Amino acid sequence: MFNKFNNMSKNISKAILYTKNIALLLIAISLCLVIFNEAIDIIQIAFGTFKNGDNYKIIVEEIILFFLYFEFLALIVKYFKNDYHFPLRYFIYIGITAVIRLIIVDHSDPRNVLMWGATILLLSCSLAIVNKFVKHD
Repeated sequence: MFNKFNNMSKNISKAILYTKNIALLLIAISLCLVIFNEAIDIIQIAFGTFKNGDNYKIIVEEIILFFLYFEFLALIVKYFKNDYHFPLRYFIYIGITAVIRLIIVDHSDPRNVLMWGATILLLSCSLAIVNKFVKHD
């Protein structure tokens, strides 16, 4: 009876793993399309910005958003390369990039910028701890 339950449990976990892998592949394909579209937008904004001399904040925001998409895609690639495991370091990288984007986009309140800077410091310290004590992939 226990052996039958164990086999059923293994089959259920395999089915869930396959479902998760298919979902991640679909997300990766979607991210590739979004990255391509974002690259086209960056090129269009860059030429428009340089011609008109407009605000460079928009292009910097788009470039950082592009890197966020790229980091999520790299996270999915690492997942498949590391035997279906997400490295913690990549989540910290994504968090740091997201907070930097937030500072660039909305830096009107100095207290918020200081708080976000402290968040980046905390994430950087966390990354140093992870790099020192957690097995590298």
